[in-house]
Amino acid sequence: MSIPRSQGIVLKKKHGQNFLRDESIVFAMLDRVMLTHTTSVFEIGPGDGFLTQHILNSPIARLWTFEIDPEWAVHIRKRFEGNTHLTVFDANILDVDFTMFEQHKPWVLLANLPYHVTFPILHLLKEHRALLAEGVIMVQEEVAQKIVKKGGRDFGFVSLYFQHYFEWQLLVKVSPSAFYPPPKVFSRLLYFKPRQTCDVIPDEQNFWHFVRQCFRQPRRTLKNNLSQGHYHVAAVPEELLALRAQQIDKKGLLAIWDMVR
Repeated sequence: MSIPRSQGIVLKKKHGQNFLRDESIVFAMLDRVMLTHTTSVFEIGPGDGFLTQHILNSPIARLWTFEIDPEWAVHIRKRFEGNTHLTVFDANILDVDFTMFEQHKPWVLLANLPYHVTFPILHLLKEHRALLAEGVIMVQEEVAQKIVKKGGRDFGFVSLYFQHYFEWQLLVKVSPSAFYPPPKVFSRLLYFKPRQTCDVIPDEQNFWHFVRQCFRQPRRTLKNNLSQGHYHVAAVPEELLALRAQQIDKKGLLAIWDMVR
């Protein structure tokens, strides 16, 4: 069995290195965001620079790339040597001190995210959303659908949590054949924009713990899930306790939260 390589460099499965090879997907990313000569852009995991090249061909003020693999960081520096818009960081984005982004905010994110760290990166973006203008990310199709769900099957904590902080839009569905090496799953471009104002949630941190408990076992009723979490379920009408969390929107869960907290 041959080992996948690009530019003579072995691709490392541990870093989720599936490199985009379809220019139409890149154009779909670039067309969805506003890029001007004053725009600051950052990219996570540039790899061999397929997306990087197209970003640098766009009217931008600067592009910062964050590459965890030292071999690819060296490659990117050599490939785009002399390009004054580009700064390459040998860094895991999860370890970066985001205060460095303050100077040139707001930022646009364009990235084909490594699938195994999608949620840690999403939580990172949530924590630093004040630094962001908008972005387009590539994620697994299954993950994209969960994020945008408004109810029913696959609707859950992930949907409620990330919709609270961001606006989302499904873009192009991406076949495995658009990558080298091809992954075993379909992907999806996902547009996001931080919400200017978020709903006020009393005791917000504990509310999200409550929501997790509500969806702990999605097929079970609220009564069964909440009774395992030591909540005061007696304050909730029986007709609500008989529902599954997937049958209730955020407004309804907030109302129940007011009853049990």
